[in-house]
Amino acid sequence: MDNKEMINGIEVKTTKKRSQLAEIWRRLKKNKLAMVGLGILIILVLFAIFANVIADYDDVAIQQNTAIRRQGPSSSNWLGTDHLGRDIFARIIHGSRVSLLVGFVAVGFALIIGGLLGAIAGFYGGRIDNTIMRIMDVFLAIPSILLAIAIVAALGGNLFNLMIAVGVSSIPRYARIVRASVITVKDEEFIEAARAIGATDSRIIRKHIIPNALAPVIVQGTLGVAGAILSTSGLAFIGLGIPKPQPEWGAMLSDGREFLRHAPHITTFPGIAIMITILSLNLLGDGLRDALDPRLKQ
Repeated sequence: MDNKEMINGIEVKTTKKRSQLAEIWRRLKKNKLAMVGLGILIILVLFAIFANVIADYDDVAIQQNTAIRRQGPSSSNWLGTDHLGRDIFARIIHGSRVSLLVGFVAVGFALIIGGLLGAIAGFYGGRIDNTIMRIMDVFLAIPSILLAIAIVAALGGNLFNLMIAVGVSSIPRYARIVRASVITVKDEEFIEAARAIGATDSRIIRKHIIPNALAPVIVQGTLGVAGAILSTSGLAFIGLGIPKPQPEWGAMLSDGREFLRHAPHITTFPGIAIMITILSLNLLGDGLRDALDPRLKQ
């Protein structure tokens, strides 16, 4: 950012250095698709936060009314009604709470646990690295959705267990990403300088290594939320999600598949909600990848 200052009566152009976050935001704003994804995601989050203001949960989202079941979109029911006469728009709005909450909490849990394990493995190496990564390899050998199914089936279907299942199945992915980033950072000169002044290993990991290894983790975390939402919907579709009648997008798809021929809107609109959410997160993740790439700095 250029500024003009008067020095000894002479106008001199000076350059004000941007903060790292400001520089990332500047590059992110240049990516139109990423901004579209961010805008859609903000709207979805606002819908989830103000769901009770937009549509009453008890009277509209879960209250059955068989007199108006399987009706198409209308002025009174914007997206129509399902097979039990419940308003689909209200159920999608309230279902966004479950999908977004599980997505963000599960990924946050996986980032913390996987990031810590990956940082320890990459920093110390040797037997510690081999032990941690071989355990991660065992988990990676099991498809994440199957691991999530096994955890939910063992613990029971509720919101907390759903977040645990999706989060645990994602830990190995983040552990490997953080480990690779730490290995590339730990031999840098500023790490050697921190050791020379007596910094402990825990402080070096927390204050120096992890902050400098965050870029790929942030990108993967954004894309991981999309994967977590898909896993949540998949588990709900096969009956391993949150208990009914609480609305959830995957369960809405499952409920409407019997009526796909005569009332396709019952499955179409929840499917579109999932598609738009995943698309917005992928667009934002791609934009963050470009914004955080130091090779693109100007």
